[in-house]
Amino acid sequence: MVRAAGIAAISAWALASGGAVAQTPTTLTMGVGSPVTSLDPHYHQLSPNNAVSDMIFSKLVETDEKARNVPGLATEWRSVSPTVWEFKLRPNVRFHNGSAFTAEDVVFTLQRLPNVPNSPSSFAAYSRPIVRMEIVDPLTIRFHTANPYPLLPLDMTNVRILDAQTHANATTEGFNSGQLAIGTGPFRVVQHRSGDRIEFERNNEYFEGVSPFERVSYRMVTNDAARTAALLAGDLDFIDQVPTTDLARLRNDQRLNISETVGLRLIFLGLDHLRAANENSPLITDNDGRPLGRNPLKDVRVRRALSMAIDRNAITSRLMEGAATPAGQFLPPGTFSHVPDVQAPAYDPDAARRLLTEAGYPNGFRIQLNSPNDRYINDARIAQAVGQMWTRVGVRTGVEAQTWATFVGRAGRQEYSAFLIGWGSNPDGSHPMRNIIGTVSREKGWGASNRGRYSNPELDALLDQALIELDEKKREELLIRIQRMAAEDVAVIPLHIQTNIWAMRRGLTHLARVDELTRAQDVRPATMR
Repeated sequence: MVRAAGIAAISAWALASGGAVAQTPTTLTMGVGSPVTSLDPHYHQLSPNNAVSDMIFSKLVETDEKARNVPGLATEWRSVSPTVWEFKLRPNVRFHNGSAFTAEDVVFTLQRLPNVPNSPSSFAAYSRPIVRMEIVDPLTIRFHTANPYPLLPLDMTNVRILDAQTHANATTEGFNSGQLAIGTGPFRVVQHRSGDRIEFERNNEYFEGVSPFERVSYRMVTNDAARTAALLAGDLDFIDQVPTTDLARLRNDQRLNISETVGLRLIFLGLDHLRAANENSPLITDNDGRPLGRNPLKDVRVRRALSMAIDRNAITSRLMEGAATPAGQFLPPGTFSHVPDVQAPAYDPDAARRLLTEAGYPNGFRIQLNSPNDRYINDARIAQAVGQMWTRVGVRTGVEAQTWATFVGRAGRQEYSAFLIGWGSNPDGSHPMRNIIGTVSREKGWGASNRGRYSNPELDALLDQALIELDEKKREELLIRIQRMAAEDVAVIPLHIQTNIWAMRRGLTHLARVDELTRAQDVRPATMR
């Protein structure tokens, strides 16, 4: 039997204040460095979107600051047979519009996941293993799977629950207008100005305890200098993605507090695996700018050379100013299925040149590296640094940085040959493997963010085994094999794992999360310790 850690999760607010509303209602003004592209909680697997969704909606299984599963809309769960999971639902929970939460809403939500039109990164992987849902009573639901499926509680940490009645014909546009942004979460949407700000008011009926902030102004300030300046001027109370160039100054400012933790966000380079070895990759040419007639990225020797040509220590120490750790895999030490012997590849430009020569490119070739310029900490600067390093080994690299909205759309259409991007994982190796490395499959829900279209049938077969293995030790061994295989094949080129850093005015404290989500429920007045 597998059960949750407890019958009910007690929020930080309830612990601090006994569940009571603060005597003096306040407004919290937050500045975030990445744009929120949608209020539809099932439209796009994107951390900024997920953070805001967590303020509006709730999940059956929530996660704490260390990404451990804790009760949410489900108070407990257990495996009643190898292919059946039973979830007990929290009683007396209501949506923002007064509708009662029941098992019907869970069924509706999971049925919606694979059917969100134009989703650039679908949540369907989290409902695909379920072949049947059985409502035992209004507060008990059973999920039937075709095979044993140990990851079902973990999958539920990705699914925000909607109201079957309110959202029966909901569109993404309806959510984005704010009219349908109705959940059971700690805050209600008052106004949404896309790409600019979201105004919230607290939900006084929130089952985990009421926020001390009566209102929250959640502003998207993508310019690093502007975000820091607004905090120092008092126009913002709290910011995320603290610019590394400002970190030392902010640490020494007595008016501010810093909150930080090593996160689960890997910054990596995606590569064009879609075009065959004898096809042109869209942004690769010979040194004279003519079509190459082949895709060098299909040769593992080239991929290894490009990885070895990158000085990760220089990037993390100079560009990131120590706020990152060089990486050779998706997960940091201490997480389930981290591979101890897969280290960050050593910087070896001479070996990179030899590999390029061995692969038939003694004079290299030309490539364009694409990157967002407003999504990850120092994203465009990192891309420029990588471009210079590749150029030094003979792969002449041009770098193009764009706004996230433009970049991610083009990446999703496989328009790039090489691109810088990130992925914030759950602390389980199956998460990035299913989403980033597994062969794109609508039937399985795999590859939702596999923008390079990597495919390895042998890896897929092992992943199929891992997803149905109930023995945790055996499952971890399988996931380690899979991740080692992906590393050896250079499915992607890992760069570093970010340290998540927030800054705030002295009167506030913050619960730093490894998943980097910036949420108002994790902020509280310092007097409420």
